[in-house]
Amino acid sequence: MLSFIMYWVMSSLILWLVALLVPGMQIDNIFAALAGSLVISVVNMLIKPLVSFLSLPITFLSLGLFSFVINAAMLGLAAWLVPGFQVNGFWPALLGSLLLSILTGLMQSNNKSPLTH
Repeated sequence: MLSFIMYWVMSSLILWLVALLVPGMQIDNIFAALAGSLVISVVNMLIKPLVSFLSLPITFLSLGLFSFVINAAMLGLAAWLVPGFQVNGFWPALLGSLLLSILTGLMQSNNKSPLTH
Protein backbone atom coordinates (compact mmCIF):
# COMPACT_ATOMS: atom_id res chain seq x y z
CA MET A 1 0.00 0.00 0.00
CA LEU A 2 2.84 2.36 0.85
CA SER A 3 4.48 1.73 -2.52
CA PHE A 4 1.21 2.63 -4.29
CA ILE A 5 0.97 5.89 -2.35
CA MET A 6 4.60 6.74 -3.15
CA TYR A 7 3.99 5.98 -6.83
CA TRP A 8 0.88 8.18 -6.80
CA VAL A 9 2.75 11.07 -5.14
CA MET A 10 5.65 10.78 -7.61
CA SER A 11 3.21 10.74 -10.54
CA SER A 12 1.53 13.83 -9.13
CA LEU A 13 4.85 15.64 -8.81
CA ILE A 14 5.69 14.71 -12.40
CA LEU A 15 2.30 16.06 -13.51
CA TRP A 16 3.00 19.28 -11.64
CA LEU A 17 6.46 19.54 -13.26
CA VAL A 18 4.94 19.02 -16.71
CA ALA A 19 2.40 21.76 -16.00
CA LEU A 20 5.24 24.10 -15.07
CA LEU A 21 7.14 23.29 -18.27
CA VAL A 22 4.29 23.36 -20.80
CA PRO A 23 2.71 26.71 -21.62
CA GLY A 24 -1.05 26.27 -21.63
CA MET A 25 -1.13 23.74 -18.79
CA GLN A 26 -1.86 24.85 -15.26
CA ILE A 27 -2.28 23.14 -11.90
CA ASP A 28 -3.50 25.38 -9.11
CA ASN A 29 -2.35 23.38 -6.07
CA ILE A 30 -1.02 20.04 -4.89
CA PHE A 31 -4.51 18.67 -4.37
CA ALA A 32 -5.35 19.30 -8.02
CA ALA A 33 -2.11 17.52 -8.96
CA LEU A 34 -3.00 14.52 -6.77
CA ALA A 35 -6.53 14.38 -8.16
CA GLY A 36 -5.27 14.91 -11.71
CA SER A 37 -2.79 12.07 -11.43
CA LEU A 38 -5.47 9.76 -10.08
CA VAL A 39 -8.00 10.74 -12.75
CA ILE A 40 -5.39 10.30 -15.51
CA SER A 41 -4.76 6.78 -14.25
CA VAL A 42 -8.46 5.93 -14.18
CA VAL A 43 -9.10 7.47 -17.61
CA ASN A 44 -6.13 5.59 -19.09
CA MET A 45 -7.33 2.35 -17.51
CA LEU A 46 -11.05 2.56 -18.40
CA ILE A 47 -11.62 4.89 -21.34
CA LYS A 48 -8.37 4.83 -23.34
CA PRO A 49 -8.58 1.13 -24.30
CA LEU A 50 -12.06 1.63 -25.75
CA VAL A 51 -11.06 4.76 -27.66
CA SER A 52 -7.90 3.05 -28.91
CA PHE A 53 -9.91 0.07 -30.13
CA LEU A 54 -12.51 2.21 -31.88
CA SER A 55 -9.83 4.31 -33.56
CA LEU A 56 -7.70 1.36 -34.60
CA PRO A 57 -8.27 1.90 -38.37
CA ILE A 58 -7.13 5.53 -38.29
CA THR A 59 -4.22 4.62 -35.99
CA PHE A 60 -3.19 1.93 -38.45
CA LEU A 61 -3.49 4.31 -41.43
CA SER A 62 -1.44 6.97 -39.65
CA LEU A 63 1.26 4.41 -38.78
CA GLY A 64 0.49 4.80 -35.09
CA LEU A 65 0.74 8.58 -34.93
CA PHE A 66 -2.95 8.92 -34.04
CA SER A 67 -2.13 7.35 -30.66
CA PHE A 68 -0.49 10.68 -29.75
CA VAL A 69 -3.83 12.39 -30.41
CA ILE A 70 -5.57 9.82 -28.20
CA ASN A 71 -3.08 10.48 -25.37
CA ALA A 72 -3.65 14.24 -25.71
CA ALA A 73 -7.43 13.69 -25.61
CA MET A 74 -7.15 11.57 -22.45
CA LEU A 75 -5.08 14.31 -20.78
CA GLY A 76 -7.66 16.90 -21.85
CA LEU A 77 -10.48 14.75 -20.49
CA ALA A 78 -8.71 14.39 -17.15
CA ALA A 79 -8.16 18.15 -17.00
CA TRP A 80 -11.84 18.72 -17.78
CA LEU A 81 -12.85 16.43 -14.90
CA VAL A 82 -10.51 17.87 -12.25
CA PRO A 83 -11.08 21.38 -10.86
CA GLY A 84 -7.81 23.30 -10.65
CA PHE A 85 -6.21 21.42 -13.54
CA GLN A 86 -6.43 23.14 -16.91
CA VAL A 87 -5.15 22.28 -20.38
CA ASN A 88 -5.81 25.10 -22.84
CA GLY A 89 -5.92 23.62 -26.31
CA PHE A 90 -4.68 20.73 -28.38
CA TRP A 91 -0.98 21.60 -28.61
CA PRO A 92 -0.44 21.98 -24.85
CA ALA A 93 -2.31 18.67 -24.39
CA LEU A 94 -0.12 16.98 -26.99
CA LEU A 95 3.15 18.31 -25.58
CA GLY A 96 2.00 17.66 -22.02
CA SER A 97 1.03 14.07 -22.79
CA LEU A 98 4.39 13.45 -24.49
CA LEU A 99 6.37 14.85 -21.56
CA LEU A 100 4.18 13.05 -19.06
CA SER A 101 4.69 9.74 -20.87
CA ILE A 102 8.46 10.20 -21.05
CA LEU A 103 8.88 11.24 -17.42
CA THR A 104 6.58 8.58 -15.96
CA GLY A 105 8.28 6.01 -18.19
CA LEU A 106 11.65 7.05 -16.75
CA MET A 107 10.22 6.81 -13.25
CA GLN A 108 8.85 3.32 -13.94
CA SER A 109 12.13 2.15 -15.47
CA ASN A 110 14.00 3.14 -12.31
CA ASN A 111 11.45 1.75 -9.88
CA LYS A 112 8.99 -1.06 -10.25
CA SER A 113 5.42 0.14 -10.38
CA PRO A 114 3.21 -1.19 -7.55
CA LEU A 115 0.75 -2.21 -10.25
CA THR A 116 3.20 -4.71 -11.75
CA HIS A 117 3.89 -6.66 -8.54
